[in-house]
Amino acid sequence: MQLRRMIRSLVFLALSLPLLASSALAGDLPKLGAAPDKVSISGLSSGGFMAVQYDVVYSADTMGVGVVAGGPFACDAIYLGNFAFCMQGMPSGTLAYATAQMWSAAGTIDPVSNLTRHKVYLFSGTSDTVVKQTVMDAVHSFYQAAKVPGANLIYENKSDAGHAFISDHATAECTVSQAPYVNECKVKGSLYDQPGAILSQIYGPLQPRAVTLSAQPVAFDQTPFLPPLSGLASTGYAYIPASCQTAGSNCGVHVVFHGCLQSAEVPGVGDAVYGRLGYNEWADTNHIIMLYPQIDTHYALNPNGCWDWTGYTGPAFATHYGLQLSAVHAMVQRLTSQ
Repeated sequence: MQLRRMIRSLVFLALSLPLLASSALAGDLPKLGAAPDKVSISGLSSGGFMAVQYDVVYSADTMGVGVVAGGPFACDAIYLGNFAFCMQGMPSGTLAYATAQMWSAAGTIDPVSNLTRHKVYLFSGTSDTVVKQTVMDAVHSFYQAAKVPGANLIYENKSDAGHAFISDHATAECTVSQAPYVNECKVKGSLYDQPGAILSQIYGPLQPRAVTLSAQPVAFDQTPFLPPLSGLASTGYAYIPASCQTAGSNCGVHVVFHGCLQSAEVPGVGDAVYGRLGYNEWADTNHIIMLYPQIDTHYALNPNGCWDWTGYTGPAFATHYGLQLSAVHAMVQRLTSQ
């Protein structure tokens, strides 16, 4: 019996060593005095669902959102766990907004009236068979119901893109839906730069992107922010331009939620999102700190490394009490702290 326990302990230690080493090598996320009124988010797939959730739940602290192949707010809660319908069916954006109104009145999320001032970018490819365009249509109708002005709401849905972020740094064919889920596509005859499109929609006209970065992406220790059973990885990533590394520089913060099977620890992905997608070049010259939180693919309830839009961390997943939402919000608050 003792030998069996010893073997189990050794196996557990062996499995844990990569995660422990990764966390040990990662530094603390710094307090940089970033501008709390210049916080925004974006995401793909489960990260797109998560971006909507963060935008709605923390609407008072957020100025805009980019949603690529995501879905409407609290969809899985509304349709009682029918996540297939939330990815392939025709969910109602107006019903999602009515739910947000109720939860806002109950105080479990920020006032939905904040959404009227947000800048919103939406994208759905016609070749995306993972999250169908009818689902992103519901996200569009959700923000229309929230009375986001037309000038603040962009919906790009004519590209033949598959299920992926779109980057003019990529080489994968536009229509594919496979790792690392970063494709090269043309829109209106030119290679499409989605990170630039998202950031310019949210922050307005941008300075030209950097040819040479002033810094490099860094790993940081996520564990101080993680409640038990959150499903987040021990290590996240950030890009902090040289101009933002001094406290009080008043830089913006943009959070990017990766998709399922797209965290850095997935073989074949690595730095595809946090290092090569194209956000960092725009962030560098426009004084924006990039935050790339990561999901743990070793978590038994979530082997594909998806963000929680289905309630696997608990029924409060899309509220202030959501384990993942509150953890990422705490990371942002660290960056905006003096």
